[in-house]
Amino acid sequence: MSDCIFCKIANGEIPSATLYEDAEFRVILDLGPASRGHALILPKAHAANICELPDELAAKAMVLAKKMVGRITEGLGCDGFNIVQNNGEVAGQTVFHFHMHLIPRYKGDGVGLGWTPGELGDKEKEEILSKVKA
Repeated sequence: MSDCIFCKIANGEIPSATLYEDAEFRVILDLGPASRGHALILPKAHAANICELPDELAAKAMVLAKKMVGRITEGLGCDGFNIVQNNGEVAGQTVFHFHMHLIPRYKGDGVGLGWTPGELGDKEKEEILSKVKA
């Protein structure tokens, strides 16, 4: 897409702090990091979200996430990791080009990625199962 900022970054039209690049992906440091070493996996081909991403690229993105988490953990000595992928504005997506956040976690870092657990009642469970189960 000609007006997509992540397409431009992924394809090298806009400079970035690149941690990794291959024919299909670029991994960059996030300019608004949640923690030290926060990176983004950007496919070079445009897809607005995971539903538009071809299955093969989705699989490769997860394998790349695993590889990069290992490298970042080894290099920065973080204590854990969040791999986050948002779809849709209500879910926190602000750039509508599929991307994955790799967020290193450190003890006491204060990064808030949690939620308050609810309860799954029997009626709701059955309704969801009847509508979604494959």
